Amino acid sequence: MATLHDPTVLPPDIPAPQDDGATRHLAGMKLPALPLAATDGSIVDLAALRGRTVVYVYPRTGRPGVNLPDGWDAIPGARGCTPQSCSFRDHFAELKQLGVAQVFGLSTQDSDYQREAVERLHLPFPVLSDANFTLTRALKLPTFAVAGMTLLKRMVFVIDDGVMIKVFYPVFPPDKSAEEVITWLRA
Repeated sequence: MATLHDPTVLPPDIPAPQDDGATRHLAGMKLPALPLAATDGSIVDLAALRGRTVVYVYPRTGRPGVNLPDGWDAIPGARGCTPQSCSFRDHFAELKQLGVAQVFGLSTQDSDYQREAVERLHLPFPVLSDANFTLTRALKLPTFAVAGMTLLKRMVFVIDDGVMIKVFYPVFPPDKSAEEVITWLRA
């Protein structure tokens, strides 16, 4: 049975994802030119951005009081999209101070669905939609299926001038994702 939940709270017993090697091919990759819709109404091509870009990738944000897909909490790496988004929101200024020019979230949800989360969570950056799986297919990103949805596994990209220089995968716990990126940036 699906349970109502508060997406800002992580249960203490969520399973940790294991590194299945599904992102090893990404480090050093020059990104292809692909337009992605952003929640601020713009179109973003990650390959064309200058400077350092951080993109955190997540399966899907939940909404308060709306049922989770059956079995969601048992899927390693599924739970925690809202806490991950909040971690990047809360560390946004610090990321900028460390030379990050752009921060984006990315999921396969459409921009209208994502916009609700951006507004509710007061995210100071746009979220990108790969609802057509254009980037997912081009980069061969790892996915999983649940409740008739194909969703991206959680990961974080650091991109310098259109080249993927670092991939964090798997990401766990999701609420410490931005801190892990900051530790790497400082090293």
